[in-house]
Amino acid sequence: MYFAYKSILVAVDGSAEAERAFEKAIGITKRNTAVLNIIYVVDSRSYTAIKLHEPHIEDEAFKYGRELLEGYKAKALDSGVQEAHTFVVPGSPKKVIARDYAKQLSADLIVCGAQGLNAFEHFLLGSVSQHIVRSSPCDVLVVRQDNVEADEERSEQL
Repeated sequence: MYFAYKSILVAVDGSAEAERAFEKAIGITKRNTAVLNIIYVVDSRSYTAIKLHEPHIEDEAFKYGRELLEGYKAKALDSGVQEAHTFVVPGSPKKVIARDYAKQLSADLIVCGAQGLNAFEHFLLGSVSQHIVRSSPCDVLVVRQDNVEADEERSEQL
């Protein structure tokens, strides 16, 4: 029996691995005739110290996220995805993606990069993708930047 994904949530942050995760999510979304939900989380904790000197830094982060997701949504629709939604939200990516939005959107698959832009946080706290795998209410596909050919073969099977 074939299981079809209906609601896919892909987390992006502007990194190369997030871009690859997005590309894979497009393919899986099209093959499953699913809804694609694209999320960008502004981790406001990162800006606490900087806000003293740059009070609008958080506004700039939200603006960047909206612009990034506009491009991703256009690309998804241009590639044949039937329905795509975008979400730029504040909070901790570790909690917001798996705990809040996966449940809110009834996602049955989360797609994310193995390591995003914040390598320092990964060193201190563990990666966002590791946390998503541990706490997700649904399937999770973690996409790596390397070994493109093997990844494409596995993605075709989903």
